[in-house]
Amino acid sequence: MQIGKLASLTGVSIRMLRYYEKAGLLHPTRSGTNYRHFSQQDVETVRQVLMLNAAGFTLPVIRSLLNCVSSGSAPCEALQVKVHEQLDVIERQMADLDESRGLLQGLLGR
Repeated sequence: MQIGKLASLTGVSIRMLRYYEKAGLLHPTRSGTNYRHFSQQDVETVRQVLMLNAAGFTLPVIRSLLNCVSSGSAPCEALQVKVHEQLDVIERQMADLDESRGLLQGLLGR
């Protein structure tokens, strides 16, 4: 599929997809006329990038994580610490949100 189709399927702009390619996250093949061609795996990769980015990981860390996954050693030992740290951050955020929800529900008398 061409980049426009990938953008449509993932909700990511063409410009951002090109940035992901430049950052080493996507590796499309090229046609004889130099058009990018993406696979269904690229759709999954973009979705993983979006989820990992939403979880607070930077693109360089995401690239490292995805490289570990593709090499079959996910997550690499060097990245396990980062994953654990990010899980701790998410757990704290969830606890804070839960506390905020309780406060708001209290204000509504629930």
